[in-house]
Amino acid sequence: MSENQPQGQQEGRQIQLRIDESKMETTYANTIRTSTTQDEVVMDFGMNLPVPGPDNQPVLVFAVGSRIVMNWSGAKRLAISLGQVVRQYEERNGEINIGQQQRPGQGGAPRLSQ
Repeated sequence: MSENQPQGQQEGRQIQLRIDESKMETTYANTIRTSTTQDEVVMDFGMNLPVPGPDNQPVLVFAVGSRIVMNWSGAKRLAISLGQVVRQYEERNGEINIGQQQRPGQGGAPRLSQ
């Protein structure tokens, strides 16, 4: 804070935020893998893709599409933000069940056809 500027004037100042989406890429991910270091959180976003394995048994392949590396402060802000949007969604639409298989036609991970 400037010594010449009264405290009340400093608090009322607004900063304009401009968002540049010109280099943005949009991708879909149905799974995430996380790893950590002392300084960072590493998040690999991608798709679980079922493919035929040996003896024609299905095998899931995790195809990583994007890697995001954040410091711990950024990761905490992300966790708080995601918690808020999930809570708002569930207040409008009901609880999201993550441990149960979804009904056909409601999305979810791709499956091998029978």
